[in-house]
This record gives sequence, C-alpha cells and structure tokens, in this order.
Amino acid sequence: MVNSAHAAPDDFRLVVTGGGTGGHTYPALTAVRTLQDRLAGSGRGLQTLWIGTQDGLEARVAPAEGIAFTTVATGKVRRSANPLRMLSAANVKDMARVPLGVAQARKVIAEFRPDVVLATGGYVAVPAGLAARLCRRPLVLHEQTVRLGLANRQLAGSATRIAVSSESTLPMLPAEARSIAVVTGNPVRPQVLSGQGLKAIEALGLRGFDSRRPTVYVTGGAQGSQQINTVVADVLPWLLEQANVIHQCGPDHVEALRGRAAVLPPQSAGRYYVSGFVGAELPDVLALADVVVSRSGAGTLAELTALGKAAVFIPLATSAGNEQAHNARHLQGAGAAVALEGEVSGERMRDALGPLLADAHLRQAMAERARALGRPDAADRLVDVVLEAAEQARAGAGQHRAR
Repeated sequence: MVNSAHAAPDDFRLVVTGGGTGGHTYPALTAVRTLQDRLAGSGRGLQTLWIGTQDGLEARVAPAEGIAFTTVATGKVRRSANPLRMLSAANVKDMARVPLGVAQARKVIAEFRPDVVLATGGYVAVPAGLAARLCRRPLVLHEQTVRLGLANRQLAGSATRIAVSSESTLPMLPAEARSIAVVTGNPVRPQVLSGQGLKAIEALGLRGFDSRRPTVYVTGGAQGSQQINTVVADVLPWLLEQANVIHQCGPDHVEALRGRAAVLPPQSAGRYYVSGFVGAELPDVLALADVVVSRSGAGTLAELTALGKAAVFIPLATSAGNEQAHNARHLQGAGAAVALEGEVSGERMRDALGPLLADAHLRQAMAERARALGRPDAADRLVDVVLEAAEQARAGAGQHRAR
C-alpha cells in the first residue's frame, strides 16, 4: 500500500484523510484494506497516502499498517453550547492554521495525484478535503455517526459523494447534499465478524461460567469508564445471580474490581471475569455475549448491529456534539437497544438489564432488531462509492478532452 517508485501505471491512487480517534481512523483503515483486496482481485495495486496529524491515532496506525503517512497543519475547534465561547483565543489561533494546512495539503495532493480523496472526519480532514477541491480531485466523505460531524459539515459543499452510516442521516442533510448522499453503513473490521464464543471460554479460562445463564460483556473502551465500572460494581452481586460477566474495565481499574470480586461467594465469583484490556480475544468475546453494556460510539454501534447484539448503552456525555446520546437514542427508538442517559444508578441498571437477562425471547427480539440495522458489508459499499467516484471523474475528464 505504500507509495513507491515501482508503482504500476494502472495502480489506484488513494489519499485518506481523517483521524484523531479510533472512530475516524479504523473505518478508514478497513476501507483501505477492502479496496486493496478488491483491486488485487482484478490484478491492480493500491498506492495509499494518509494525511493526518502528528498526535492523532492515525499517526501510529497508518505507518504500522505500511501506509505512507504525512501531516499538515490544522486547528481543533473546541465546541461550546455558547457561540461566544467558540470565539476563544485558542479556537481563533487554531482556525488561523487551517489556511496553512490547506496550502500544505494542496501541494501533497497535487504531487501524489490521487484518483480519489477519502475523508472520514476529524479536524485534519478539513484542510485536506478543501485541498482536494482546489486540485479538482474527487472527494468522498464518510460519516460514522447519525448526524454529520463538524468536519464533514464543513466539507459537504466540496464533496463528490457523501457516504453515511444510517438512513436516519439523510433527512438531516442539506437538500443539495442529499442528492449526492448514499447509505453505506460504517465499515467494521472483518475479524470482529468472525468470532467464536467457545474460543473465548477457552482463551480466557472461563471455567466457572454457567452455560445455562446468559453472558454479559461490559466495556468502557480501551481505557475503561469510571462511570460504567462504578455502576456495574454496585449491582455485581445481583448481576452474577442472573448472568456470567466479562468485564473489560481499563488498566487503572482492575485491582479495585478484583477487590470487589474477592468478597463474593465462590460460585458467583467464578462467573465473573475482569480484565484491564481485551485484545485479540474481542471477536470471540462478542460472539459469546448475549448482552453488551457499553458506550455508544459509532464504531461500537456498527459492530454490535452487524453482529446483532442486544445492548444497554451508557452514552459518554462529553462526546463531540453529544453524538453518543444521538446514536443511543437512534437504536433505542428502533427497539434495538436500551439507552441510559444522565445519572445512571444501580437501580436504573437493574431495571434495564433485568428484563433482558430474564427473558431469552426479549433478548432475541432486540438482537434481531439490531441486526436489521447492521451493515456488515459497509466496507464493500464504501469501496463501491470510491471506485464509482473515480470512474465518474475519469469519464468527466474524457468528455472535457473530447471538447
């Protein structure tokens, strides 16, 4: 995937821009891998260049995956419900860096000559996306959340196509953007879809788990969530009477939770597995889980709906644009999850989980509604959009030359 002097003349050239967080980075990476596989099937290669920031997740992920990587100047907009606070000195200073970033990105894109620029959001996407328009290169936006993020809203007027993850996004788009929008879903890493529950039991050594009880997977993301951990600890004795529990709590919280588990009756303690981090076993853990308790980021929703999992979401209140709450409400409205917003007590958690754990038919119905919203083929759909944008651009260039 790395750009090299040995590239074949018919190699597809892709610029990817976006990142900052996993929510923007991993869908882009999955799309790149899927595009590479698609092209290889027809004997073509892929040359990819990722435009990102020095301190974003993409700065580690892209080079580790063998993808050429470069940075441009950009500015982070610090959001506030008060418009006057948006005009803070830090915001004004950062926004003043965007023109420099556009100039840098324009030079990079002009030299690389991509067939398509794919932008997946995050503030670094703005200068690169604007540069794509200046260089007259097709720009495909991908939006992971129900509502367009700030970067994609700014770039919508420059886009060739806008790929969105949910049908619910379409009515929220400006009329002019709706005509170029297509629902692809949010790309999910293929390994997530191939888990086997029995492998999780073996790999994690879940000897005390009771196959007659449902399994709950609790996660607050890689670093864990103090809010989720506290609520789960409050209801742990009750929860273990109902279910087996795999709890990914974050490295900083393991000892405290193991201390809580140490005073449980041995039988209950045997149904509780707590770990700071779940890595390669995650696909198998998700396959084993009957109910998932988690945040409601776009990547999490994409995975759980693609798999068809009943879920209780506790949105991160500080997520950009309150997007996690919107995501959770969207699934709750479809009967595909339970959303717990605001202060979440042990009692509210019991009220949400209790019916699901007691009734397998209720769990199954929720899982089926989640699966109906899932798009496990989202990466292929997004690749279709990228290839169509390139073909459209080539056809347009041919017509222009013919004149």
